[in-house]
Amino acid sequence: MSATSGQEQAPYPAEAPYERLYHLWEPPRAKVVVKRDLIPAVSVLSFVALLGMAIGWLWSRLAPGVRLRVREDGLLVPLQAESYHRFDDLVLLTLFALAAGVVTGVAVWFMRERRGPVIMIAAVLGGAVAAWLAVTTGVSFAEGRFAVDAPPKIGDIVTQAPRIESYWPIVAWPMTTALAYGLLAAWNGRDDLGRRLG
Repeated sequence: MSATSGQEQAPYPAEAPYERLYHLWEPPRAKVVVKRDLIPAVSVLSFVALLGMAIGWLWSRLAPGVRLRVREDGLLVPLQAESYHRFDDLVLLTLFALAAGVVTGVAVWFMRERRGPVIMIAAVLGGAVAAWLAVTTGVSFAEGRFAVDAPPKIGDIVTQAPRIESYWPIVAWPMTTALAYGLLAAWNGRDDLGRRLG
């Protein structure tokens, strides 16, 4: 009997089932947590919604008004190129909403122990409420800033408060919140989004 034959081992079975070996080390699948995340989700929704008032106040301070001249028939006519400010007002608030949506999505993602669809839905709903508050309170703040004390006379130039004539800001905030959170979740690639490591 040769020395090499004594050291030979039994060959590894060529037809070993892959599924049996895989299940030996497969981690347990993560489940969606709902009950434990409900109270934090309400807190996230409320806090994000309150940010809308701050964005509305900031917009009311930066948005330009439209200067109008009082005609003889009592109508208000915008001065040359002043009507462009209506577009400026809309774009300014939409950009604020887009930026706030990205910040909201990233900030909620950093709540590692609460990652999941419940918190994401709360952040998106909070962004929608925040955008609506930004539009309504921002217009109210702007009207107070450009308030007219006395009735204008013929030939006077008055400044009309900025207005929002589209719903794009209300769409922009929740859309970018969902986009930012979804991109981070896709980039993470874990079944539990890293909750167990938090």
